[in-house]
Amino acid sequence: MARRVLAYMALAGLLFSVSGCGNFQRPQRPAWRDQAEKICLAEKRVAFSAYVQPAKEIDGPGICGLTTPLKVTRLAGGAVELNTTQTIGCPLTAALEQWIAEVVQPVARARFGVAVVKVSSMGSFSCRPIDNIRGAKLSEHSFGNAMDIGAFRLADGREITVVKGWTKGDEQEKAFLREVHAGACSYFTTVLGPGSDVFHYNHIHVDLAAHGNTKTGPRRYCKPLPAPSLTPVPRFDDGLPEAPELEEELDVARANRNLPPQARTAMALGRLDVASPPDSTRVPNMTRITRAPSLSTSAGVKPLQLLPRSVATIRDDGAFDPGEIGD
Repeated sequence: MARRVLAYMALAGLLFSVSGCGNFQRPQRPAWRDQAEKICLAEKRVAFSAYVQPAKEIDGPGICGLTTPLKVTRLAGGAVELNTTQTIGCPLTAALEQWIAEVVQPVARARFGVAVVKVSSMGSFSCRPIDNIRGAKLSEHSFGNAMDIGAFRLADGREITVVKGWTKGDEQEKAFLREVHAGACSYFTTVLGPGSDVFHYNHIHVDLAAHGNTKTGPRRYCKPLPAPSLTPVPRFDDGLPEAPELEEELDVARANRNLPPQARTAMALGRLDVASPPDSTRVPNMTRITRAPSLSTSAGVKPLQLLPRSVATIRDDGAFDPGEIGD
């Protein structure tokens, strides 16, 4: 009987040691993710509006989710529509806003003469492994920290898709897609487009994964490597008149060395009567106001004095000589 009791006690102790020591605690999201969300919200990097609204916390499955997800239907203050409501975090929303304002719109106006009015996403929040490969680590999509962009619609109704425009589009479409891809590399830490691998042939993936830091800032992965565009930027008629032709600057004093000194002086000083007698080239005496050194009443106050200047001239080397101050 004693042996049986001891056996039960030993089994109970084993079960307690396994279950009571926390070996089966639920995995937690890395702390930096929640911190990044809190900092972004505290610094008000994103303005809430009818198009950007906070939603309930997403907690799971597993470590997937966001503390404060945002439901985003439009960006750029409502000027740029999203094809569907996107569930993303504050940091990614802020980065998208900057990229669209500072890269996408300027490039669209330069290449097509109109702005982008719609961005088509192929996915944002989704708890899944990278590239949906079983056994791979979780994608940044699992944390609302990534978006796949498949197309851009212009204000004139034209649609630029990544799947066609990257390789089969006209020269301006190709240049546009490559320039917005290259520009994204300064706003996101991961940018993958067609040519980076077989999974990104039809979209541009952007995310804010933490790849570590370098002496120049966050480590970034940008594939394929951006190359400078050689496609000329077209010129669009804005309906405004052409700028007037400007007359070339003329250094009168140097360009008319063969004229008499008095004539060169007159031309340099804006006089039109260069053929007038020499006396006409004289400049009226210029004056300045000076006050006597002492204002003591015992010594008397001297009145303001006007000191004449000598005549200004143009030297033989073409330099302007204002003349000496007289005594």
